[in-house]
Amino acid sequence: MPAKETYDAVIIGGGHNGLTAAAYLARAGRSVLVLERLDHTGGAAVSTRPFAGVDARLSRYSYLVSLLPQKIVRDLGLTFSVAERTVSSYTPAVRDGRATGLLVDSGSTTRTREAFTRLTGSDREFRAWQDFYDMTLRLAGRVFPTLTEPLPDREELRRRIGDDAAWQALFEEPIGVALEERFEDDLVRGVVLTDALIGTFADAHDESLRQNRCFLYHVIGGGTGDWNVPVGGMGALTDALAGAARAAGAEIVTGHEATAIATDGGSAEVSYRTADGEGTVAARHVLVGAAPHTLAALLGEEARTPKPEGAQLKVNMLLKRLPRLRDREVDPRDAFSGTFHIAEGYGQLATAYAQAAAGELPSAPPSEIYCHSLSDPSILGPELVAEGYQTLTLFGLHTPARLFERDNDAVREELLKSTLAQLDACLGEPVTDCLATDADGRPCIEAKTPLDLERDLGLPGGNIFHRDLAFPYATGTTGRWGVETAHPNVLLCGAGAVRGGGVSGIPGHNAAMAVLGE
Repeated sequence: MPAKETYDAVIIGGGHNGLTAAAYLARAGRSVLVLERLDHTGGAAVSTRPFAGVDARLSRYSYLVSLLPQKIVRDLGLTFSVAERTVSSYTPAVRDGRATGLLVDSGSTTRTREAFTRLTGSDREFRAWQDFYDMTLRLAGRVFPTLTEPLPDREELRRRIGDDAAWQALFEEPIGVALEERFEDDLVRGVVLTDALIGTFADAHDESLRQNRCFLYHVIGGGTGDWNVPVGGMGALTDALAGAARAAGAEIVTGHEATAIATDGGSAEVSYRTADGEGTVAARHVLVGAAPHTLAALLGEEARTPKPEGAQLKVNMLLKRLPRLRDREVDPRDAFSGTFHIAEGYGQLATAYAQAAAGELPSAPPSEIYCHSLSDPSILGPELVAEGYQTLTLFGLHTPARLFERDNDAVREELLKSTLAQLDACLGEPVTDCLATDADGRPCIEAKTPLDLERDLGLPGGNIFHRDLAFPYATGTTGRWGVETAHPNVLLCGAGAVRGGGVSGIPGHNAAMAVLGE
């Protein structure tokens, strides 16, 4: 139970953003209480041992880090680090009846150029690739620093970017236009487009530009767009944040589910329940790490937008060894250490979207995989490392929550089977032949649908971003920090804030700055 009846700030949700806000506010001398529904902190950014009797601590839901500013790591004195991936991606393909693929080696321009030439027959696509990502790199260096500052307005952000072509391609027209103008090869177009679709159900030419916003957040992280491996797993980050918050004086209670918020704009009362009963606690400010749709319910208000919808399949696997590839010119250790694209050609992505939009499971479900343990074996026990065990994390696209509503268990099984079949088409042996088994003799594989994420994590519709991402500039409905709500003392500190989404801590930082700046 909470130690006091009144706090300066009550934070609902002990995910990484809530913990970030708690640490900043407590370090500033505010009394802080964090209410967490689950029996542990971390939210979606956790490490767990999902397979009985197996010493493998996997990042169960979120799994890579790009958007976490070093400013937060420094400010809070976090003992947390990331490992860089030397290979950006590998995409298998079949050309003229032969197995081949596209390996993008972030450490070797020569090797990457050769891979483009091997796939397409010339270096034309490689030069277009370089030009495009030089543009996003310049943009990243100008946009990323703004994410922990007060929100710029649209014109201010455009001036800071200072590149009309980049602005047009990413902020004004569907990203499909830019990709079709710049690239000719279907596979290359698809590899670029995937960053616009992770967790986002949209077509390349969606007029809402939700795919553009998703792409933007995928290419600006750290000012470089690099996606890195959290050393020790994602739980290492949230454990460090919880430690920093507690060290600064924040009180964190688990097993406490917030059930209502009452506010007059100047003070607030939060109701909660536990396994032992119910209670209330008063606060000057309430910071909410839950989705805006959930916040509306807590306030007893009607949600302003429809319930959000997630569109992903998450699969965790533990292997006895990496599988062989059909493409014998690429080492599996290279292919799986970066992002391994499956059925993600440009045309394949369009077909999968159209099928899912029509209420059908994609016939060739697109997905991507990476192997955490190749970059960071510390998540495996010493015996597993010595025996060559590896983890695989798969993220499937274009599988909206609506597809699972008729029978979540049956559809999950059907989708998992077809997803693994697409992976097997790229391999020299079935991936199931490489699966480890747990203490009960069961294969070490688990799958999570959007409905599973809603049940396990409280994400409405299983949407990992809490709602559609927003461009990182102010509009008529956003406040100074992009965390404000209709109630002056109730703030969003989760992924549903402007500049939310991904494992970043940015919404937590910005909510704390909004409180401290009053």
